[in-house]
Amino acid sequence: MTEQIVPDSEHRGLVARLPQLPRDLAQLARFDRPIGWWLLFWPCVFGVWLAGAGWQLGLLGCLLLGSIAMRGAGCVYNDIVDADLDRQVARTALRPVASGRVSKKVAWLWLLALCLIGLVVLLQLRWQAQAVALGSLALVAAYPFMKRITWWPQAWLGMVFNWGLLVGWAELRFDNWDALAAVYAGCIAWVIGYDTIYALQDCEDDAMVGIRSSALAMGTKVQAGIAGFYAGAIALWGLGLWLYRPDPLALLALVPVAGHLAWQVATLDADDPDNPLARFRSNRWAGALMAAACFVVGNSGA
Repeated sequence: MTEQIVPDSEHRGLVARLPQLPRDLAQLARFDRPIGWWLLFWPCVFGVWLAGAGWQLGLLGCLLLGSIAMRGAGCVYNDIVDADLDRQVARTALRPVASGRVSKKVAWLWLLALCLIGLVVLLQLRWQAQAVALGSLALVAAYPFMKRITWWPQAWLGMVFNWGLLVGWAELRFDNWDALAAVYAGCIAWVIGYDTIYALQDCEDDAMVGIRSSALAMGTKVQAGIAGFYAGAIALWGLGLWLYRPDPLALLALVPVAGHLAWQVATLDADDPDNPLARFRSNRWAGALMAAACFVVGNSGA
């Protein structure tokens, strides 16, 4: 058991070379699964690039570090809260806390260390962005419990995972909140779509242990449901970009990301054990395409 790692690790070779405790801490923070921090980081880029202040590479570097640290902290917190449930699901039973390889005391200390890194990043921002960032703490703390009380924990995750959009924007400007609200709502729809794809991996186990998810809620109509949420994401992103800059270029910039999301839906196969994870991970490219759209619209002039 101590030599095993979770099935969906993306860096088996690197993780496997670490001594046991560092390996477990890396897994606990999901450092071996970078898709999570990519999906947390891309909305930060949306906010920064849509603000129209150019590349802002220094700011994005800080936000990337913060995304990695706080995604890790969120995963550690989630595993502490969900240890009993994780033991009952095949895909998560080998997680360090659920398997007993890492005690909850050590997990809490690791969580504190990651939060201190996040604090250092937070202190680099102006006070308006700091205030916005701190507004997410209640949402983050409540998220692990959502799968116990609602069939749509993915919607709550959408609010949490896209908060960086608001932080990136608030660091550079503090206006046009109607446009940003529409983009934020579109990001929530995007998260519901891609996290439903992710949840397809666990439907049988989730149903047995009582974990709720949008994938179970949609049932046999899950593919159509994902298509609907992705279509809603594009529509809301289009509305937000139009409110920000009423120019056809704003809408044309969304064509690549719309095409990518359509490809995900068209090629999704819930019966193939590897397909949902691959389609979920492909959202790092969806995020890149949306970031490019934000840069084009935000920096194309008045």
